[in-house]
Amino acid sequence: MIIAIDGPAASGKGTIAKRLAAHYGLRHLDTGLIYRAVAKALIDAGASVDDEARAVAAARALNPSTFDERALKSHAVGEAASRVSAVPEVRAALVTLQRNFAAAKPGAVLDGRDIGTVIAPEAEVKIYVTAAPEVRAKRRARELGGYGEVVNEAAVLADILRRDDRDMNRAVAPLKAAPGAHLLDTTHLDIDAAVKAAIDIVEAVRAGRGRG
Repeated sequence: MIIAIDGPAASGKGTIAKRLAAHYGLRHLDTGLIYRAVAKALIDAGASVDDEARAVAAARALNPSTFDERALKSHAVGEAASRVSAVPEVRAALVTLQRNFAAAKPGAVLDGRDIGTVIAPEAEVKIYVTAAPEVRAKRRARELGGYGEVVNEAAVLADILRRDDRDMNRAVAPLKAAPGAHLLDTTHLDIDAAVKAAIDIVEAVRAGRGRG
């Protein structure tokens, strides 16, 4: 079984995906970390995140086994990743990695921004997770504060709105709900309620397909 989870920043999709993977005994891939790793490679090298040639080279040299999730979750890396992910050649370099991960047995839960539309349109279950921007900004500010960063919530909200606009309006693989995706709005849900709602969606789809 492949479960595709898409949605904007801080909607809760990553935590939901991890919990679904654990619940169903599937592997999990946070595809956003892949793009964050490319962005961080450029930052660490002192290169511009708008240097497309360097970004493509970094994407092709990527080794997911070396990822430091804490370092990749910083605000600066996240903002840079949104810009890097809009480069068509970077996306092309990383599509195969993601598709191979999704196709391997026994299945996987992948979360990102183009899983149901581009990476795994054949996914048995597609969920589009969203929440009000103000709520997402509070969540992201809380997350960044937990990493020890000094956080200005208004600035976080402004960055989220810019990222939404960039992700939803980019020419290649824009962020949008895939055909047949189930909408999960987490604005008024805590994480346990959101995970339960996601499990309910998966179970409803499996029941409709004879639990295949």
